[in-house]
This record gives sequence, C-alpha cells and structure tokens, in this order.
Amino acid sequence: MSRGTPETPETPGTPSPAARMEEFWTALENADERSAVALVTEALDRGLPPEDVLLEVVAPAQRRVGVRWAENRLTVAQEHAATAISDRAVTAVAAHPAARAAARLGRVTVACADGEWHTLPARLVAEVLRLRGWRVDFLGAHVATRQLVAHVHSTGPDAVALSCSLPVRLPVAHAAITACQAAGVPVLAGGGGFGPGGRYARLLGADAWAGSARAAAERLTAGIPPPSALPRDGGEGAPPLGEREHALVNGARSRIVDEVLAALPERFPEVRGYTGRQREHTAEDLHRVVEYLAAALYVDDPGLFEGFVAWTGRIMAARGLPVHALSAVLEAMAGAFGGLPRASAYIAAARAALDRGP
Repeated sequence: MSRGTPETPETPGTPSPAARMEEFWTALENADERSAVALVTEALDRGLPPEDVLLEVVAPAQRRVGVRWAENRLTVAQEHAATAISDRAVTAVAAHPAARAAARLGRVTVACADGEWHTLPARLVAEVLRLRGWRVDFLGAHVATRQLVAHVHSTGPDAVALSCSLPVRLPVAHAAITACQAAGVPVLAGGGGFGPGGRYARLLGADAWAGSARAAAERLTAGIPPPSALPRDGGEGAPPLGEREHALVNGARSRIVDEVLAALPERFPEVRGYTGRQREHTAEDLHRVVEYLAAALYVDDPGLFEGFVAWTGRIMAARGLPVHALSAVLEAMAGAFGGLPRASAYIAAARAALDRGP
C-alpha cells in the first residue's frame, strides 16, 4: 500500500500527512470538532491512506496535546476536549469507505488494563489491525481481568493486545497477562506504562511487546506462539513480584497518605492555610505518589519512581507551583516508610534527583 511517506512519493493530488497534521492540530487547539472530522474525511477522499491518517495525522497531533498540557499551555478541560475530538476523528476514519478491509488474518482482542482510561492508543492499534486484515474485538477502557478472560474464552482470539499507559496499572496488567496465558492465548503488550523499550512487559511475562501500532500489526502478522503450558516466572532476573514491601505499601495507602498529610505542615507550613478543597486535592496527589512508589516496588525499579517525581516537578514548575512542596512530601514520606528499606531507598533517590533539578 502506498502510504505517502518520504520513502513512498505521493500520488498527484494526495495531501501531505505532515500538512494535514498541522491543520488537524489547529482544529484540536480550537476545540473545532467539525473542522477536524471534515479534514480527515477530505484527506481520505483525496487518497491519503487511512493508516496514514490515523498514525501520521491524528496520533502526532494528539501527542502534541499531551506535550502542551505538560507545558501548561492547555488546560485539563482543553486536553479532554482535544482527546474527544481525536476519538471522533478516528471514528470518522473507521467509517469511511476507504477503510473497508476484509478480515483474513485471524482474530485479536484489544483491551485496556483494569483501571486504564487512556483508550486512544489502544483504539489506534485496533483500527490499524482492522485495516491490515484482522478481525478485532475492541473492548475499550478499564477492562476487568475477569471480563477479559470471559471474552477470551467465548471468542477464542489468536492473541490479546493489552494496553497500559500508566505504570501504576502494572500489577493489574500482570494479572491480565497471566490469566490470558492460562487460557492458552498469547499477550502482546503495548503502551508507555510498560516502560522504555517494553522492559516491564518482559518482566511481567508478556509473550511480545510493540512500541507502536504498526509494530503491533507486524508482530502479530509474524505470529506469536501460544504460551507454554509450563509455569512462567517472568524470565531470568525477574523481580520478586508482589513481594513484602509492595504488598505493605499497596495495602496501607490510605493510612500512609493520612500520616504524610499530618506530618506535612511541619515541612511545608503553607499547607496550614489550605482550604478543604485544597486539602482534598493534596490528598489525591499524595495517593498518586504512593501509587507510583508501589508500582516501582512491584517491578523492583527505583528509576520508575524517580522518573515520576522528576516529571511531577517539571509539571509543577510549568504551573508556577512550589517544587519544594514536593520535596517536603518526599521528606514526610521518608518518615512514614522508615521500616521499609527498599521504599526508603527509592524515596531518597527521588529526593536527590529532585534537588539536582532538570
């Protein structure tokens, strides 16, 4: 298929994906759903292949949405609106006559891990697989493991493509991987939650990993062998998943947040003047910090927590918020985790990285 990429010259009259992406981005920035849908439809009418529209127009524009939000150049509401418009554009592409493709390769279930609400990356994978000739069952966001396994048993797919965008979902993603394999179906993992290069996908025993929709399609077409009937330990050098410290931290998150909130005023006096709503937001933020610490313990990777803390510091700086408040939170957490050596070491490393700055 000619894709209009730099390696494949465009046919006369075929629009440039890069130019269309910029126009699509403008529509997202202006929350202009009508223009966004009209733009992708017109590009398809003029011969731009559907896969290019999805992956070279919609996807990069949506990535820019995330970057602009992180830079505090889009509000949360604007980010949500842009994502909804991107999803609507994907629907328009899928419904276009140019996107019709006969299912000839097999059947794949595409789902987001339990608690994972970022559906657009998984949906892009699902649509690309359909275009490549797969019969796809797209289950959407937040698929409980029991529901996923029930679907697998009733439909008998050749593979499950499991999406996880946030590392905090790794424990439930691990449960889904194991359950699908127990049902005899291999799992292709994807999404930023599985870490750079899919390092956590391998630790959790996934049968394959893909870093993009096209890579997922190519990996599935090449074939993924069914999971072995033998017990799987996640591979050589795998961490002791679910070990003591992760279980303790994960099971005591509410108590830990309460302890940190109680200790925080001594280290960050400004919190004493917070309104009830501000305290609620602070508690929500603390829950997320503890969640990331638990996820890092689960995969035995202090870099996961350190990276999250550094990212949070950059987000706070972009919004003019006091980054030293985050350092105070980590100091208070260190006191709450004094009896857990690995958790304490992770917190200390994150504090040191935050103090060093970007």
